[in-house]
Amino acid sequence: MSYNILIVKMSAIGDVIHALPVAATLKHSIPEAKITWVVEKPAADLVMNNSYIDHVVIFEKPKFKSFTGLLQNMPGFVSALRKQHFDVALDLQGLFKSAAISYLSGAGKRLVYCNPREFSHLVGEPVNGPNSAGHVVERYLDVARQLGCIIDTPVFGITIPQKTADLAEARARQAGLSLAESYVVLIPGTNWPNKCWPATHFAALADKLYSKGLIPVITGGAAEQYIAQEIIQNMDIPAIDLTGKTSLLELAHILTHASAVVAGDTGPMHLAAAVNTPVVALFGPTDPDRNGPFGTGHKIILTERPCRGCWHRQCPEGKDCLADIGAEAVWQAVEQVRRR
Repeated sequence: MSYNILIVKMSAIGDVIHALPVAATLKHSIPEAKITWVVEKPAADLVMNNSYIDHVVIFEKPKFKSFTGLLQNMPGFVSALRKQHFDVALDLQGLFKSAAISYLSGAGKRLVYCNPREFSHLVGEPVNGPNSAGHVVERYLDVARQLGCIIDTPVFGITIPQKTADLAEARARQAGLSLAESYVVLIPGTNWPNKCWPATHFAALADKLYSKGLIPVITGGAAEQYIAQEIIQNMDIPAIDLTGKTSLLELAHILTHASAVVAGDTGPMHLAAAVNTPVVALFGPTDPDRNGPFGTGHKIILTERPCRGCWHRQCPEGKDCLADIGAEAVWQAVEQVRRR
């Protein structure tokens, strides 16, 4: 008889990546478990191509934003969930919408991770495990530990289909890059303005990489193309620009073969860490003890500002949070961690 487990972790990309080891842990500890994951479209590829996840339900958020959309789409969504007859629901989002899905799933047991907000603690039992003040990956894994799971080494289980790998390599070649070359991926964009390292600093680093025989490769979403252009305009030799040209899993393949990655606190940085590529992570407003690149072989550089760790999306004083981190310091960190 199967044991049906629902994981609710819908967004953002970095958060979904951090939660992936929960699925692997559940499968290793409870082999008969059937795992269903509810996710939104931007991060769906990460869970759809994961051997530890049996079924994926896409929560199409735009369909539920209006009252009419809610009435039209919620009954079918709930019916599809309840057909799975869940024994337990794990709310790893800790928000009202994830709590609602956890409750409507019909699961007899509902757990929520240690940072519940928006009254989600009234729907699921909060799990305040031994890592409640630790890295977010371990906080999520504490929910699995609550079910009796034993964890050795967290496994992310990101799988890149061969077709996706071939497409990624074709896109790279079209931009002028062979994945057999020594290259460093630069990820300048983040979802908070003050988590971004200045474009001029990225340009100086990219020039340094070229001078040391390493190819700088800029990546990011289509909305971040203006940042890539600013970096390139400030360079002596233009970097390889893959901004907006890859899917999430194609980017994962490119990150897998990189010598190193330089980025702020952003989803693709966590993706690089999840595929075991050395990361130089630049931190200012957020806490690397909670959100830093998970695993070993990475380097974190903190801004010198005394207000670091403020958790403000924009600086109240209008300062460029990471501007005091110089390109030379980042190059030295790349030299320490990069694969040769």
